[in-house]
Amino acid sequence: MPSNCSSISIIIAIRYWPKVAWSASCPAGMHWLPWKSSGKQGRYSLLSDYVRLDMSEAAWATLGLEPGADAEAVKRAYRRLAMRWHPDRNADPRATERFKEIRAAYDRLVEAEPVDHEAEAEESARESSPRAADIRLNLELALAEAAAGCRKTLVYVRARACSTCAGSGEYGIARTRFCPACHGSGRVHDDRRNLIACPECGGRGFFTERICPDCGGSGRETTSVSLDVRVPPGMLAGDELRLAGQGELGDGETDSGDLYLTIVLRSHPLFQLRGRDLHFRMPVSALLMLAGGDIELPGLTGGLTHRLAAGRPQPSELRLPGKGYPGRGSNPPGDLLVKFEPVFPQQLKAAQRKLLLQADAALMADLAASYPEIAAWRQANVPDGKPGS
Repeated sequence: MPSNCSSISIIIAIRYWPKVAWSASCPAGMHWLPWKSSGKQGRYSLLSDYVRLDMSEAAWATLGLEPGADAEAVKRAYRRLAMRWHPDRNADPRATERFKEIRAAYDRLVEAEPVDHEAEAEESARESSPRAADIRLNLELALAEAAAGCRKTLVYVRARACSTCAGSGEYGIARTRFCPACHGSGRVHDDRRNLIACPECGGRGFFTERICPDCGGSGRETTSVSLDVRVPPGMLAGDELRLAGQGELGDGETDSGDLYLTIVLRSHPLFQLRGRDLHFRMPVSALLMLAGGDIELPGLTGGLTHRLAAGRPQPSELRLPGKGYPGRGSNPPGDLLVKFEPVFPQQLKAAQRKLLLQADAALMADLAASYPEIAAWRQANVPDGKPGS
């Protein structure tokens, strides 16, 4: 605070006494408070500037910076101090309070920065905030699971800050080891058998290492993660799920990365997926195709009943619009396409053969309607009902 704080305070108190209350403890800062808003924001500009100046000076000092340092310097100082004083990384009893002071100072200086909104928009378009690496994995699903949607438990490995060195890559206590070249003496013989300083250790006879023994200096360690993933219905092979913040863990200076899951569909023993259309082949009784009737069709999310029209038993295809693979978003559901293949009975038992002959006799009684081809042939070749006439 400036040395003439008291005189400035008295002048302000006399000028704005009806609107402010004054505390005599000037060095504590920011003691001029309006009793109520007058609706004239500019009236106390001198007072508000004085308060902001006092708080900003304290914030610069907290971060160890000279007043007026640029935004990048503020961010670097904050990150360095935050990593040092974070309560999870520092066992000092003062760490929590110190960390709060550092955060408050950073917020004060960032808040006080002028913002160029046009430049900010251009910058955000060019690059996003720093993030840790993303993780990309495949998520294998059965066709029915992907169609109906499901929940899957995913177990994977991701990196985080090393718990031993708190992500710094350096161990807190330096480790000393003897130089293997000079066996700790610091001296070796040259080609002429003269003693010289060991070139490996510089004559010290030992090495001092601060590399973290657990992460090898990388500052990262791996941990196994179990994650419950909800898969929405209608996803296709190659579609991606993005789980924000579930990638590699950030280190305090960067945000955590994202987890991307690429859908992989297992082949189905019956259905073939083409786009969103489902195709399959189905053998059908030739007698049912002849007589017509209801038939049960399988589906991914449940069966459905379809009525076959009576007709000639022959291979045919049925298309059921909207009964295929479910839609998603603006993509409509696909169609269900069935290829019917007529199958005739084999190895008839005596009772079955008798029933078929009875049915055939009933059909032959109305030959023109039941078997028009046979009726036409007989009329052309057996006009009086006797072959060879």
